[in-house]
Amino acid sequence: MHSTTSETPTADPPPSLPPTVDQALKIAVVGGFGVGKTTLVRAVSEIRPLNTEETMTRAGTDVDDLNGVEDKNTTTVAFDFGRITLDSTSVLYLFGAPGQQRFWFLWDRLFSGSLGAVVLVDTRRLGDSFFAIDRLEAQGTPFVVAHNDFGAAEHSLDDIRAALDLDPAVPLVRCDARDRDSAKGVLIALIEHIRTLIAEARR
Repeated sequence: MHSTTSETPTADPPPSLPPTVDQALKIAVVGGFGVGKTTLVRAVSEIRPLNTEETMTRAGTDVDDLNGVEDKNTTTVAFDFGRITLDSTSVLYLFGAPGQQRFWFLWDRLFSGSLGAVVLVDTRRLGDSFFAIDRLEAQGTPFVVAHNDFGAAEHSLDDIRAALDLDPAVPLVRCDARDRDSAKGVLIALIEHIRTLIAEARR
């Protein structure tokens, strides 16, 4: 029997970790519902991210507050996972947490063992950010706050800092979670912040 070989191109396999990698670092990405956590993880991950997005149903509208994100039709129900190889010995794993209040009980687990965290905020729903900031401060986990402005800054960072009552020592940056370089800049800001904290602790 004559057989044919499919000519459909296959996706490139994910890049393998160098055999010299001996250090795995973990960063949590948290924030309110619909703020762009899944988008940020997708933007920077070198592998196809693992995500647990599901289509939102009518039943969910009675549970999740869609004010400000009325066009959102999918939601993360567990967590997102991505990977970035930093160098020949270190790899960074990103864990994006679900934003709905009913999943906040998962956050402490994601914070455990984390090098630090990114708190994404949306000025349409700043109130959703307070729980994440409070939990990170309570656990002593280093973090930065990133205003995901989707490429259209409408509020100054000073105004956002004041509205969040953010500690002056916590970095506040602006980003577009859809843009790889912008998202990478947030992670760089976090690493630099952690280095500063370590240097200060050694003095």
